[in-house]
Formats: sequence, structure tokens, C-alpha cells
Amino acid sequence: FSPQHLDDDTVSGSNWITENSAQRSLSQTTKTTRKPYCGYTQQALSKREQAEQESLLAAIQWPKPPDGKIAFAQSTDASHSDFVIVKPSRFFKVGDQLEVLVRMKDFQGKPKQYGGDYLQARIHSPGLKAGAAGRIVDCHNGLYKVFFTLLWPGEVKVSVSLVHPSEAIQVLLRLREERPDRVYFKSSFKSGRYSETTECNVCLPGGLPVCNFTDLYTGEPWFCYKPRKLSCASRISHAKGGYLKGLLTQEESLFFQSDVNIKRPILSSGPDSVIVKPKAFTDSSSMDRAEDPTASPSGYYYEDQWRSRTHWIHNFNKSDDITECLQGKVIHLFGDSTIRQWFEYLTTFVPDLVEFNLGSPKNVGPFMSVDLKHNILLKFRCHGPPIRFSTVFSSELRYIANELNNIVGGRNTVVAITIWSHFSTFPVEVYIRRLRNIRRALVQLLDRSPQTSIIIRTANVQELGPEVSLFNSDWYSFQLDSVMRKMFSGIAVHFVDAWEMSVAHYLPHNLHPNEIIVKNQIDAFLSYVCPLQT
Repeated sequence: FSPQHLDDDTVSGSNWITENSAQRSLSQTTKTTRKPYCGYTQQALSKREQAEQESLLAAIQWPKPPDGKIAFAQSTDASHSDFVIVKPSRFFKVGDQLEVLVRMKDFQGKPKQYGGDYLQARIHSPGLKAGAAGRIVDCHNGLYKVFFTLLWPGEVKVSVSLVHPSEAIQVLLRLREERPDRVYFKSSFKSGRYSETTECNVCLPGGLPVCNFTDLYTGEPWFCYKPRKLSCASRISHAKGGYLKGLLTQEESLFFQSDVNIKRPILSSGPDSVIVKPKAFTDSSSMDRAEDPTASPSGYYYEDQWRSRTHWIHNFNKSDDITECLQGKVIHLFGDSTIRQWFEYLTTFVPDLVEFNLGSPKNVGPFMSVDLKHNILLKFRCHGPPIRFSTVFSSELRYIANELNNIVGGRNTVVAITIWSHFSTFPVEVYIRRLRNIRRALVQLLDRSPQTSIIIRTANVQELGPEVSLFNSDWYSFQLDSVMRKMFSGIAVHFVDAWEMSVAHYLPHNLHPNEIIVKNQIDAFLSYVCPLQT
């Protein structure tokens, strides 16, 4: 997406945005300037919900740098930092752990004394098109340990990158709490020939009359400024408004520079690869399995095919295999554009699955494909607001939880959900509430129809620049994804680990992963829907 500023005149009641962001320096940002209609500050939680929310927020707490402002020169510099493989020349065999020590330094080459940097790491063998993600442990003293499980034989190379220095994470934290308005939305209201457009959000600064579009069933909050002449009931559509500019001070913007400290490689000060020998006896069946669904890594690529360590993945290489699997089924895809990719892949790849033109806006939906011969119905629908899509008609603006309540379910019903990217600009409580509503609806669906297949597609990493980082950083996605995995553990849903599938792959990171990665996601998805009868 390209952050762009809306024409100020098109949104009534939005002048405060441009004035404030231009003039208000950070020192003046006090809570008194905005009396927000914040749904998330007013939600009444049961004791259990409150306890769960507190434990989720505690689990994603991020280490803070010492008090006081850190000057840019003292912030983390990937080019001065390095990593070493612990005992690189020892004898490694498949199944062993590999440990890497990362040592952070600042721009003056001085070792960092505190943690909080956000790293990503993988091992890979380019010739084999093999790769896997690493598990990172922050030692809170400028050192980080990265653990890899060696899952294939050959020469295995280690790559580590600094996604953001700890100093940048503090800025992202501040923005998440103080500027949930940094992506804004709009709605059109229409009566006869007359129309008006106003600004909308989960939360609006007070002072002007608003339309309260809070959902009656889920209690999900949503507000728009009231049009001058029209009634709230005349709302016809929702759309992305734009992205705020001027969010950072001069000093803060130094922490977000593409070739300096966003997704920069950290190089090894010694060998950066190890030689891995095959297991003595080839019991390949158990060698790479891990019964634990929270296993790290959850899978790995080998010859560009994703192999899960928690369940068998069958490769659906022929469209006939997919048709056979989905015959007689209804597949509901709910979420953002990253699960719309599944709709597009399946519709394109399976010849008998033909899109039925519902006249929906391009890229927005809802969409539907039908295979009459094999009785397959595939549907995509976007999640409810906040959603940064071009134009969604009011009547199509629906919450996943409410849609799930309208599904009968059963062994011929498949539900796949992804919801993450459009929540990155809001306090985490907003996301927790959304997942709580979806989870409640899923539990009820499974209660009435236990044979329903339910698959959750996780978040994935993406290409980051100075601008995108403030709205959609991988760090935001990582935090939300951690919350989602915790909230959905313990109920009968399956995960497609799009996160590791995007970290472990050799292709450059992309919000909409390349087709080969989507194909692997689909293979994992369909392997849950149609497990191999062993």
C-alpha cells in the first residue's frame, strides 16, 4: 500500500489531523488534547476476560532501553554488530541444535548493554532450496542467542538480520498507544443526489457529533463523524482514508532508515555455515516430526516444498487432486488480502472452479467461485472494520464472528480465517477483543458441528521501508500473531504457519507472498481438510 494523504476538504471534521501533526511537538502530546470515543477503554470485561487480557499483554511485553533519550549514535548498528556460530567445526548431524551468538554494537562500535532489538534469523541451503526459521532469545545485555534445529544434511548457512533497533521499537510502541488515528478511514453517506463523506475510526477525538456504528451483536466499536445534513442511516460505504504524515521527530526518524537500520543483515565474524551429516539410520518418518504444535521451527523448506513437523503435508500438484479433496464442500475464506490470495490461487489453478461474477469491487469482494460438476463452492469475504480496502459497501461490511454464527457447519464445511495486518495501528486490546468474538463464534460452531474444518492462517513478514514500518512493521505483526496463537490454542483449529513460511523462504519478503509460497500454504491448508488416510 502507498501511504497517501487525503485531500483535507474531502473529509469534514478532519482538519485537526493536519494541524495537529504539523504543529504539536511530542512534549505537548498530553492525554487532555483528545477526549476519545475509545471503545477499547470502555469495554466491560468479565473477570476471566480481564485475566486473559492481562496475561496476553504480559506475554508480549517488550524490553525497554534504559530511561532517557538514546542518541542515534548510541542506537544499534547492524554493520558494527556481528554473530558467531557456537562450536562451528563440531560434528553436526540431522536433528541437532545449532546455537548462534549475536553481539550488538552501536554506531561508534561500542557493545550495547541492553536488549530489545527485533531480529529475524534463518538457516538455508540455497542449492537445495531448503530453509528454516530460528528461535531468538534476548539476553537483555546486548547479546542474543539464536537456536536452529538442523533438519537436512549438507552445507547449511546462517543468516541474521536486524529488523529494527530497540530504539525504533520504543517509537513503534509510542505510536501504537498514542496515535491509533495514524491510519484513518472514511464513509460516504447518500440520500438521493446529495452525498457527504466523513472520517471514521475505532476511536475519534471528541467535540463533534458522531454516528455510532458499534455492532449490536459483537459490541465491536466503530464511529464516523456525523454528516452535516444527512442521517447516520444513510451510510452507503466504507473506505480507507489515508495515512498520517509527520508522526516522528527529527531524531526519531533517524531510527527508520532503509539502508541503515531497517532489515539490515548482521554478518558473521567467523564461519557462517556448518556441515550437517545425515542421521546414522534413516528413520525419516520420526526424524523431523515434532508432536508439539508449538514446536520451533514448525516446519522447513526442502526443494521448495514446505514440510511441517506437526502434521503430514500432501502436495496437491495437480488440479484434479484439489478437486477430489474439495468435492461436495463449501469453503469460506474470511479475512484480508493475504487470504484472498488463496481464493485467487484456487480459482486460477483449478479449471472447473469458475468465478461467479457478483459485481463486487475489484480486490474487495465478496467473491465466489463455483464448480457445478463437483459441487464445490468457494467464497471469500473481507473482515469488518478497521479494514484498509478501497470501497466496501455498508451492506457487505460484516464481522467474521457474525458470519460464523450463520454457518451450519459439518464435515463438508471448511472455514479459513486470517486477521492481523489491518490491526497493526491500534492498541493490542482492540485486536484481543476481535479475536475473543471470533473465538466465541468458532467454539459455538464446533459445538454444534464438531466435524467442521477450521484453519487459521497466521500473519507473515513483509518488505519494510521507513514509511511502512510506522503502520505495518513486522514487529507489530509479530506481536499480534503471538496473541492470536495463544488465544486460539486449545480449541480444535489448525494453523497454517505463514509466518515461518515467509521467514524461511529465500524470496524477498512481501506482504503478499510469491505464488510458490502461496502454493505451499494451500498444500498445508488442504492437508488439514483432506488428511492422508494412513
